[in-house]
Amino acid sequence: MTIAAELNSEARGARAGTAQVKVVPETRELRDRIRAAAREFTRDWDRSKPLSRAEATLRAEQFVQWLGIGQQYLGFCLVALMNEFWRDQVAAVPFHRRLLLLPHCLKNAEGCPADYDEFGLDCRKCGQCSVADFKVRAEELGYKVLVSEGTPIVLKIIVSGHVDAIVGVACLNVLERAFDKVLLAGIPCVATPLLSSNCRNTSVDDDWVAELIEVKLEPPSVRTRSYVSLMRAAAGMFDEPELSRLAPRVRNTGKSDSDPLARQEAIAYEWLMEGGKRSRPFITLAVYDALMGGRATLADTAELPDAVKRTALAIETFHKASLVHDDIEDDDTFRYGRETLHRQYGVGPAINVGDYLIGLGYRLVSRERHSLGFDVAADILDKLADAHLRLSEGQGAELLWRDAVNQSISPLEALKIYALKTAPAFEAALYAGARLAGDATPYEKLFADFSRNLGVAFQILNDLKDWQGDDNNKLLAGQDILSARPTLLLALALEAATPPEREELLRVTAERNRDSRETALNRVRSILHRHGVFQKADQMIEKFRFRAEALADEVEPLALRELLYYLVDTVLSRDEAATPSDPVRSLPLVAVPT
Repeated sequence: MTIAAELNSEARGARAGTAQVKVVPETRELRDRIRAAAREFTRDWDRSKPLSRAEATLRAEQFVQWLGIGQQYLGFCLVALMNEFWRDQVAAVPFHRRLLLLPHCLKNAEGCPADYDEFGLDCRKCGQCSVADFKVRAEELGYKVLVSEGTPIVLKIIVSGHVDAIVGVACLNVLERAFDKVLLAGIPCVATPLLSSNCRNTSVDDDWVAELIEVKLEPPSVRTRSYVSLMRAAAGMFDEPELSRLAPRVRNTGKSDSDPLARQEAIAYEWLMEGGKRSRPFITLAVYDALMGGRATLADTAELPDAVKRTALAIETFHKASLVHDDIEDDDTFRYGRETLHRQYGVGPAINVGDYLIGLGYRLVSRERHSLGFDVAADILDKLADAHLRLSEGQGAELLWRDAVNQSISPLEALKIYALKTAPAFEAALYAGARLAGDATPYEKLFADFSRNLGVAFQILNDLKDWQGDDNNKLLAGQDILSARPTLLLALALEAATPPEREELLRVTAERNRDSRETALNRVRSILHRHGVFQKADQMIEKFRFRAEALADEVEPLALRELLYYLVDTVLSRDEAATPSDPVRSLPLVAVPT
């Protein structure tokens, strides 16, 4: 194992809670001392690639020891180190390509006249608080300014191509959540921590914010590798006119309202453009780039052949088709924060849209056989067909279980369904990228094993998120168990439950009585908490995460290894609300069947 891999392995092992290490230094003298020391400590760091969260945390721990200060300041020190890591690259980005992200809690809560719009606080230049002061100066320089909380809107702005760097102000809690989703992608970012986290009339070191807003330098000699250009390429394929260029519309008559053939095509394309993180096409593009030398990670724009883009596009058409069919089979109400397709147009038209997208996906690859080579196209199509079959097996097993007389299920059986339902899409995306770059044979088993562990962990994470609700997909909490889906949470509960509790769980899944939803939900949640099911599921996520990371440790080339680490961290990123506070670290791992 390489030294870098050892560092990654050691650092990734520590993923404890961080509430006790997010204290902002009480005195300005100590804050200034930490900032000055951070410049010295990071002077010789390699800035050619972004640090993972675990690597950065490990270095922050070393920094705290070096300074001889308390562990409670670890979070603040981490921000100070990351600022120095990224400062020169942020400073080299023109002002008009930067985003200033401000928190709403800096405003004067008692007298603020501003309202919120879809992008956050519509801050007026009233001079009543520092938000307006920062906003005015930043806008004079050319910044785009957003007064809001959270990272989803920030990521959308980054991926859309409007900004290339972020200057942020936030409490340490928010900065911690932002780390995985923003910094790991290689987005240049500096931040000033708020002096408290009480979310009301808080304060900040104004001069530090002003300094970061004004910072400006020539481009540094070393550029940090970033996946932003590939993220933008993956997202951009689903915007018009690029989508219709890569996948020309056959029925584009301009009269879609009156022509049923054109309307059918329009609905399919609209669904393909709707929502989603584009993670699967990103994987295909990123694997291809990694095996071709990683040029896109050092460029502002990813220059990729159309045949590669169309193959990545095909991966997403299969995914979007599976979502249409899954929503029908599960009778889900929401997807991407809107009514599901079958709720909008009816079951028959929705099924047909899914079938249309499957056909479109196969055609996107098959019609590139001359540019890709017949053997390459055939291999990719074979992998896609295999993924399609296994996905259908997993979904079929779930549906048959749901309608069975005996709805008992063991954790092993649930994990087998998970492996079939989730892993094939990741595996197909990884394989397609490698096959587009050359011979994928050396990576086939690796991709299969990696995808199985990543896919299972991803599905368990979705189980946990289901109990918080989800703004992007399912807005109702606890829907999976009450809709009689064979989840791991249910399997773990059935395994640990007393006979009366087991009988009640099975009765809830069998009856699916929407009229008593809240009562049933509270009772099921009570059973899950009593037997530590959420904590057990969280521990299993970490076990499967570790397995996926261990598989990546020996991968060559380095660019592909780092991409696999990045995929683990991003695919398994989570909101704090979805994370049990006290994971059970000693739970034995249940093997996933192949």
